[in-house]
Amino acid sequence: MSVFRRVRDITVATLNERLEQSQDPVRLIDQFLIETRQEIAEAEKLHYHYSGHAKQLKQQLDQAKLMRDKREEQALMALKAGEDNLAKLAVQEKMLYEEKFEQYSDLYSQSLESLQELESQLNELKTEYQVVYSKRQYYFARMETLRLQQRMNQRMSEYGVPDVPKMFNRLEDRVSDMEWEARSLRELRRTGQDFVNQAGSVIQSTLEQELSRLKQKLNKQEGE
Repeated sequence: MSVFRRVRDITVATLNERLEQSQDPVRLIDQFLIETRQEIAEAEKLHYHYSGHAKQLKQQLDQAKLMRDKREEQALMALKAGEDNLAKLAVQEKMLYEEKFEQYSDLYSQSLESLQELESQLNELKTEYQVVYSKRQYYFARMETLRLQQRMNQRMSEYGVPDVPKMFNRLEDRVSDMEWEARSLRELRRTGQDFVNQAGSVIQSTLEQELSRLKQKLNKQEGE
């Protein structure tokens, strides 16, 4: 029979089955580890008290054996001395210590068996804890990978994956528009300058004609 009753809601026997159904396996494993640590602490406390109790029983057992053997020696000495009454009293006390020795011997044997069973169960709990803790690390890594993957998928769905060829096509169109604007302004400035030059030539020709007319008029006046 088990020395202590397990009170965990989750045991190793049911952990794997519940992990398959759990949406958050790390949280479930953490719950198991917390309960197991509590049970280990209780088992260690019980082990400490059992060990102390076993030591007390051993002391009582050794004391009963010592007094039993001592009274037997005293009874022998009394018989040798012809003191039958003293020998009888010694034998009576020897019988009491003999009974006590047998009683404490049974109690001490039971205590050792229980202590051994408790140590076995304690070691089993510690082994379970280490195994499940390692599994917890594995599931934590898997959940973290899944969480990061979900974040990446969310980011890609929000922003989309840029279409590199289209992006450069738009850039090419923009640069072409800027170049066309620059050429248009340059041609406009050139046209304006040509217009100014042409206007200047017309004005100069008109001035020459007017000057020539005035000279002819002057010569005509002097001739008269």
